[in-house]
Amino acid sequence: MLLEVECLHEVVIPTKDIDTNGMVPARLVVTKLLKKLTAYKALDGVGYILGVTKLKTICKGKRHESTKCFSFLVAFICRTLLPMKGEVMFGIVHRVTRSGVFLKSGPMELVYLSTQKMPNYHLVDEGNPLFLSNDLSRIEEGVVIRFVVVATRWRQMNCDISVLASIEGDSLGPVATAGLDGFEL
Repeated sequence: MLLEVECLHEVVIPTKDIDTNGMVPARLVVTKLLKKLTAYKALDGVGYILGVTKLKTICKGKRHESTKCFSFLVAFICRTLLPMKGEVMFGIVHRVTRSGVFLKSGPMELVYLSTQKMPNYHLVDEGNPLFLSNDLSRIEEGVVIRFVVVATRWRQMNCDISVLASIEGDSLGPVATAGLDGFEL
């Protein structure tokens, strides 16, 4: 789900970067904020940050004598992607295993579709492994899958969200093959 979220982050600026008047350019604070945000894949409860849409305030800086830095609290609004249970999404198969397939969907790199959540699909393990259904539709590397989110889990160590997917239901399953220039139907 795409959300507009207000966030508050601390930005640290070394005293050597402050101009002779004792002023900190707002541009420098924003640049440091954006660099800090790119280091995160996602934030717990917020999701994947897609972009900062508005800078609300930069609070007055606090000087830290021990580290010779100033810290600023910055309030901003950003657009995020937070997968929710029941949401229908698209993903591209990037790995096929005996127990299921792994999909990539936008910034999410860990979407797992278990064989238990693929009714009527059976593993064909000759050459490149793939799943084949009774109606001969295929799930293999490079195929675009329309899936529903069954569950999500925040992974603190990787700062990202893992998703459990399912194709049980109407209009779910393989929809196209991913080509270099987009999708081929």
